[in-house]
Amino acid sequence: MLRFEHIAFLWSLAAVPLMVILFFVVRRWKRKALASLGNRATVLKMIPEVSFTRPGLKFLFFLLAYISVVIGVANPQIGTKVEEGKRMGSDLMILLDVSNSMLAGDLAPNRLENAKRAVSQLIDNLHNDRIGIIIFAGEAYVQLPITTDYSAAKLFLNNITTDIVPTQGTAIGAAIDMGMKSFDLVNGSGRAMILMTDGENHEDDAVGSARRAAEKDVAIHVIGLGSPEGSPVPIYSNGSPVGFRKDEKGQTVVTKLNEPMCKEISAAGGGVYVRASNANSGLGLIMDQVAKMEKKTYNSKMFKNYEDRFQFFLAFAVLMLVLEFFISNRRNLRLSELNLFEVKK
Repeated sequence: MLRFEHIAFLWSLAAVPLMVILFFVVRRWKRKALASLGNRATVLKMIPEVSFTRPGLKFLFFLLAYISVVIGVANPQIGTKVEEGKRMGSDLMILLDVSNSMLAGDLAPNRLENAKRAVSQLIDNLHNDRIGIIIFAGEAYVQLPITTDYSAAKLFLNNITTDIVPTQGTAIGAAIDMGMKSFDLVNGSGRAMILMTDGENHEDDAVGSARRAAEKDVAIHVIGLGSPEGSPVPIYSNGSPVGFRKDEKGQTVVTKLNEPMCKEISAAGGGVYVRASNANSGLGLIMDQVAKMEKKTYNSKMFKNYEDRFQFFLAFAVLMLVLEFFISNRRNLRLSELNLFEVKK
């Protein structure tokens, strides 16, 4: 198990491509300046001690040293001892709508990002509960199986976009059915799903799926994302909005929160319904309900001891800096003369 003690320092690696670009810009400028002096062959004879390859090698060593220092300061750690223990908690499955309508901006910055932010806050407040994520549009997919690895949950959450599911639609029932297959329905209790959707254009029997889940003691809580008044659905190109989706008649498509459907699903699933807003995600009320559920005991593996590995990266950085220091920007003229003598001979 690998982790970084100070992971924020890894953002410094963003400077690496900038350094590379700057190096090639300066190198190109020097070549143009050299070319402006006259015939290249003649100019090179005037500066025989200048090397045009060694600066690149020195830069490579410096870059490797910089990367190693950043990783060393972040302090990579290796888990060396695994312990199994028993925990008591609930199993939560997040059902997240990723249809195009979730890009509507009636919740800032849009419905999907608002939902992801709320789920991220939920993960921060979990302790012994297990969590999983299912994404759905026209089809449903398990994005993250049930786990106690909250770091992995956040990683998978951050990668969720509306492009991740190829088929558009709102297959809520399929998502609920898939969530039921992800639970251990034999051992213990304390299972719930949190459905986050605008409820628009649902395509299957979501209410029937919620009712079947409730019959097996799995509560379906629903968070409605959007507003009854609705909002147009933006179209993006290269990350920037370029307009709004239109129907076959050329009219701007307005997506609205289907609140009656969301309420019907939560009622059939024995859960609660909350409409999210910019000020309140609604997860607080739902987590109060989750806290009241009977907890189940499960086995969990975790790494207890971690050993630092920063010293290897810092040692490598020192080695690269030493090599960079002893490489001169000038050629070895004596060696060049010997090579030239051998050629003439």
